[in-house]
Amino acid sequence: MPRVTTKGQVTIPKEIREALGIEPGDEIAFEEVESGYRIRKKEPTTASGADPFEKHRGSADSEETMPERMRRLRGEFPRAVDDDPRDDDSETDP
Repeated sequence: MPRVTTKGQVTIPKEIREALGIEPGDEIAFEEVESGYRIRKKEPTTASGADPFEKHRGSADSEETMPERMRRLRGEFPRAVDDDPRDDDSETDP
């Protein structure tokens, strides 16, 4: 059974943290209900209370796969199959 420390802290049992998806750094909320209190994980918000990820929703809509998109963003392009450097004819054999 968890105990409250002199600083008012308590360790949430691992099974409960896992069930609620609580990870280090997450904020939780205590809500008063008729039978006592309910604990829940708070969703991330900005100082104004808005969802910090809302402006990014849908911005990755594309027909590209994630690896294709990452290669494009990094400026990496897959080499063609017939571009084998061992078959380079530009060098002459002595």
